[in-house]
Amino acid sequence: MPARKDPDASVSVPSFYGAELRYKREAAGLTLEQLAEGSFRGVPFLSQIERGERRMPPDLAKHVDERLGTDGFFTRRCEDVRKAKQHGHAEFFADVPEMEEHAETIEDWAPWLIPGLLQTRAYAVEAHRVTTPWLRPEAMDTYVAGRMKRAELWKREDRPSYWGVVSESVIRKPLLPPAPMAEQLDHIARVIRDSQSVLQVLPEGVGGHPLMMGLIKVVTFSDAPPLVYTEGIHSSQLVDYPAIVKRYRRSYDLLRAAALPPEASLALIEEAAREYRNAAQQQPD
Repeated sequence: MPARKDPDASVSVPSFYGAELRYKREAAGLTLEQLAEGSFRGVPFLSQIERGERRMPPDLAKHVDERLGTDGFFTRRCEDVRKAKQHGHAEFFADVPEMEEHAETIEDWAPWLIPGLLQTRAYAVEAHRVTTPWLRPEAMDTYVAGRMKRAELWKREDRPSYWGVVSESVIRKPLLPPAPMAEQLDHIARVIRDSQSVLQVLPEGVGGHPLMMGLIKVVTFSDAPPLVYTEGIHSSQLVDYPAIVKRYRRSYDLLRAAALPPEASLALIEEAAREYRNAAQQQPD
């Protein structure tokens, strides 16, 4: 059996936090299984925290403090780890990249913009420009790079199962000029087909529906309870209360029942891409 590799606490705040967790757990004579018991989290989840790969959620930190008798240490330091993992993203969005990285399934509802995981760089730049025009260029570059990094999950063999629903308005009311908008729509169709994911379009003619109040992302994990992320203009909320999560998931099921079938949705996106390309070719030089 290879020797155990201890985390390097000097690498980052999450690594320091994880190394301290392992030290306190072992000092208490507990295995990962024993510490996880009663926490509603799996052993792999705790192991990833100890390696500095994953953030400790507040409810788990409280459980750990109680089991290890650490006088609230891990609860107090949760915010430090969250801030350390924020780089490249708005503060209210800091939890999402980690959620996506460790997800088993991701379900997106995008009423206003193309989902971040499906955006091209040109679209991401313009989305940031119109929503946060006060950002300095270097900050803009950092946020765009963070969004592009999230999309690297499409290259993984163990990528999450993805299901998205987008409003037809994000296709018909372009954020970009015709040529780059055509590239954006081609990119969506290619990613969805290549990854064997599902994307549906909610027609503009659909009136009321269960999620008409805003964007949501539903994420499930193999080693932790499901979460729902909701977002407003400059704020967000992470929902983990099981009864509320269940309501969101039920609403999402009703939303996709109202959307076009997956193949019809991709056909609509590909036809729109052709229309934008034709429009680009007809523009004067």
